[in-house]
Amino acid sequence: MTNKRDFGANAEPQRYPDPDVVVIDPKRFKAKVGNTAIKRLYTGCLWAEGPAWNAQGQYLIWSDIPNNRQLLYLDNDGHISEQFHKPSNEANGNTFDFEGRQIACERTRLVRYEHNGSLTVLADQANGKPLNSPNDVVVHPDGSIWFTDPGYGAIILYEGERSNTGSAQPYQKEAVYRIDAQTGQLSKVADDPFKPNGLAFSPDYKKIYIADSGITHYPNAKNIVWQYDLNGGKLANPRPLIDMELNGRTGFPDGLRVDTEGNIWVGAGWVGEGYDGVQVFAPDDGQRIGQIRLPECCANLCFGGKKRNRLFMTASQSLYAVYVETQGAHIC
Repeated sequence: MTNKRDFGANAEPQRYPDPDVVVIDPKRFKAKVGNTAIKRLYTGCLWAEGPAWNAQGQYLIWSDIPNNRQLLYLDNDGHISEQFHKPSNEANGNTFDFEGRQIACERTRLVRYEHNGSLTVLADQANGKPLNSPNDVVVHPDGSIWFTDPGYGAIILYEGERSNTGSAQPYQKEAVYRIDAQTGQLSKVADDPFKPNGLAFSPDYKKIYIADSGITHYPNAKNIVWQYDLNGGKLANPRPLIDMELNGRTGFPDGLRVDTEGNIWVGAGWVGEGYDGVQVFAPDDGQRIGQIRLPECCANLCFGGKKRNRLFMTASQSLYAVYVETQGAHIC
């Protein structure tokens, strides 16, 4: 991060090219736009999370978990609704399905907002026990819904309510789940990560990537991103793909997205200047190829805008955005 950079409304214009969009591997990271800059669109959250882009409405939603609200950024004029959903049941991650309906990871359950304004509970239990606390969610073209359940909303009072079970696993082993589109049946598809967090499919839907933020509660956990092969509604061949270490320092991965070239964009933080922000990795070998340095920890991100070439980043107290010369591989 460049020293004392001012992102305020009255800041001096940023000279091009933006020095905080960093090209590490020029042969593989071609997404930097030379004549654009990182912009801070909003600040005032306590912990910003879960950005999701709605293409039909051309707007972005995101969560502010401790403030128990969701916000909306309208792309056509920059208007921000600070109480799009309030209360939000301390919602975290969000996505939109292929019908344009919002799906939200609330503190105790996974829900869908219907076109008529009603709310459908998609899941609140697994294995006969309460979910720990859903965190992030993605949709598959077959209509299935995949989500992670690391449990932060049940072990951190600031982001929810303590379960008082005395365990880092509030109610059951942390896991990744799939909801079948036809039957609505919930099935566990993975529990290798200590605390599965963000997740995203590869562009061809043959792989899925899952961030592991287990270092927050498990000393033996590592700051990595897992890769799995998709086999219908099941996952196979779990293996670490990405190591978050950079120049001897390591922070944990949180939310992530994939671009049309297959590169994996990971929200990262808890290290400090020069590390916090977004880190970009190649899909073939998991090597770091680019970086977007921010003055705050970046929890999550998504591609949006009319061309799906604008990267929105929820970073601690603020919402940032920057245009990139690539596009998001998926609808939000």
